[in-house]
Amino acid sequence: MSKSKRLMELMMTVNRMRKFTVKELANQFEVSPRTILRDLQELSELGVPLYSEVGPHGGYQVLNERILPPIAFSEDEAVAMFFASHALRHYLFMPFDEESSSALSKFYYYMPGDVRDRIDQIKNRVDISIPIRQQKALYLTILLEAAVEQRILTIQYESKQGYSERKIQPVGIYASNGFWYCPAYCFIREDFRLFRCDRIQSAEYDTSGITPLDHRHIDLGNWESLTKERPTYIPLVVELGREGVQRCENELCPVPKIQLRPDGTGRIEHNIPSTEIQYFAKFFIGLGTEVTVEEPPELIHRMKDMLSKIMAKYE
Repeated sequence: MSKSKRLMELMMTVNRMRKFTVKELANQFEVSPRTILRDLQELSELGVPLYSEVGPHGGYQVLNERILPPIAFSEDEAVAMFFASHALRHYLFMPFDEESSSALSKFYYYMPGDVRDRIDQIKNRVDISIPIRQQKALYLTILLEAAVEQRILTIQYESKQGYSERKIQPVGIYASNGFWYCPAYCFIREDFRLFRCDRIQSAEYDTSGITPLDHRHIDLGNWESLTKERPTYIPLVVELGREGVQRCENELCPVPKIQLRPDGTGRIEHNIPSTEIQYFAKFFIGLGTEVTVEEPPELIHRMKDMLSKIMAKYE
């Protein structure tokens, strides 16, 4: 085996084993311990974070920041990988934010000059825009890690009723319309709840001894079907102008099914939770003459009440 190939396989091996002795590696690669020591020294100089321990139970181990082996990308794959990460830059807060920025910088730096030139040209001609939110979502990483590791967090949460301490077991996190959300099992409510991440004021791993639930079968795609509380749904019937259709498609979440007409106008006939009346009232008022609400009566009444209060401010 050539030295370069041995170093490549050695890098993958130590990443996989995490803890090992020189003798183990020498036997596996059928070389002398002295050769393995030289190879480990070269890997260390290349950036593989190795740590050595002396004594009868000593050896080597790889620190948490493991280094992945080199991966070959085609030019189009490299450009696609760059923009997959670059497209998320409008979010002011991301899980692994610093690591993502560092990886993107490395990825860009080591590309050939002509590929960097191509990327620079594309950056000025394609973008994925999202609403810019100033609210701070500081705990995305620990929320995601807790979801993956099936661990419980103690959080301080701000709601309309004020601040409260919750013990939650996150399902995951997702971004929508510029906000980050975390569906999680709440041990106080004994049910699943949806938390807005910017309203989480603190988050740390719980030390009270509560046993985590087995949620390996629960994910972002099915958690809502497992909630105990079933909302009451009411029919929503709305006529939309062309701009109203575009605003609904861009800003409503989740986007209801819109019946589109050839002239670009549309109609919504959709069931919504009764608890969302206030949300839809505010949204549809913002559409002005681009929307005509036909049902439900509760929504029409709420919009009239809100408009009356707005008019009263300017009398």
